[in-house]
Amino acid sequence: MRRNRLGSSAVEVTELSFGAAAIGNLFTAVEPARATAAVDAAWDEGVRYFDTAPHYGLGLSERRLGEALRGRPRDSYVLSTKVGRVLDPLPADTSGGHCDGLSEGFAVPATHRRRWDFSADGVRRSIEDSLERLGLDRIDIVYLHDPDDHAEAAFHEAYPELEKLRAQGVVGAIGAGMNQTAMLTRFLRDTDVDVVLCAGRYTLLDQSALTGLLPEAAARGRSVVVGGVFNSGLLADPRPGATYDYTAAPLSLLDRALRIKAVTEGHGVPLRAAALHYPLAHPAVAGVLVGTRSPDEVRDAAALLRREIPDQLWDELRAEGLLTENGH
Repeated sequence: MRRNRLGSSAVEVTELSFGAAAIGNLFTAVEPARATAAVDAAWDEGVRYFDTAPHYGLGLSERRLGEALRGRPRDSYVLSTKVGRVLDPLPADTSGGHCDGLSEGFAVPATHRRRWDFSADGVRRSIEDSLERLGLDRIDIVYLHDPDDHAEAAFHEAYPELEKLRAQGVVGAIGAGMNQTAMLTRFLRDTDVDVVLCAGRYTLLDQSALTGLLPEAAARGRSVVVGGVFNSGLLADPRPGATYDYTAAPLSLLDRALRIKAVTEGHGVPLRAAALHYPLAHPAVAGVLVGTRSPDEVRDAAALLRREIPDQLWDELRAEGLLTENGH
């Protein structure tokens, strides 16, 4: 599987990366053996970039990912995690065994409380805690995680600390991960991040990253990893009741997705394959991150990436007004 370097760093990622939120029991529980099998399947398919975060299952994703990767040569893969939320343990008599799934989206016992912390001390503590949960000696990429409402602290406290840690060799590359483009563009413009992780804003249904983010990254020699290529479900299976950005898809977007599907299938290409390939044509995009919870889902994503996509498909989407002219 092809690898791409992140900005001017020494870190290289595979075009397809393993998003480990799902094995942290995102929405529903995943059996431990199935989580390990999903990581093993990704490895067998040539995936060598794995992404996680403390937020994912109150550390469960990090623990499972670290355990699944343990024993593999450490220099043979890249791992990223995130800072911005620290996990504070709850007293045993208050945590109980109930699940923390409704408000935060993960089906795990509420043993800890997530607390926003973009201070320098919070960054250091978060990385130390992540290393302990992962059982690894280093983290290759650290992202500031969803700093939307914490811009002041993110830019003036957390980011400078990440820059120090990179200079000290504690981490290899630094960046920010968000579901919006405006602040990510500011990170590219005003800081020396190597990479940004942009979820849901460069897809067949949403090309808003073309307005500022991707041109800024290309001009500055920085990299973008694109997540959310299926917009949380609509581009995987467009039908009534499908979700878009984790809520019910509006009828106008459902109609657009169905029109895109008709074009891709007219060229013999599944919609999911086109959705996965689309971001990779941009020169600033280093890879796509796909969340998977089972070996079958991993193998399916890898097979979709291996498919050939005819240029005529993109031409027809543009001709039908379903892609912006400068979008591919």
